[in-house]
Amino acid sequence: MTGADIIGALLREDPDVIELVPVARIKGGRLPENIALPALLVKVVSTVERQKLKRSGLIRTVDRVSVMVRAGSYEDQRSAMLLARACCAGRTGEVAGAKSVSILTAGAGPEIDGPGNSFERTQDFRVSFDA
Repeated sequence: MTGADIIGALLREDPDVIELVPVARIKGGRLPENIALPALLVKVVSTVERQKLKRSGLIRTVDRVSVMVRAGSYEDQRSAMLLARACCAGRTGEVAGAKSVSILTAGAGPEIDGPGNSFERTQDFRVSFDA
């Protein structure tokens, strides 16, 4: 289980997100070269060292997760960023099988030109959970 699994699960279950970005275009790892747009790429940027909690035996993990939006228009890029934030930021509880999940925003990246004249931007999240 990673923070990317948690964020990916939330994005794939959110009706507003999948109305703009179908589930098949919410990926981990790498976006295919000719993927239809808009698309979302969910990746773990960093992980804080896992530490076992003494009483429960659970391992607390904190991942920084990046959601990259690649869109064919600036408007779609902005809409997808706002939808990802609304879907994930401030979520707590049990998500995708992980316990004691807490999701905070962790900054947004610059707006850049993507391949094929696409529009890209990233939104980072700080995802804490017990494994």
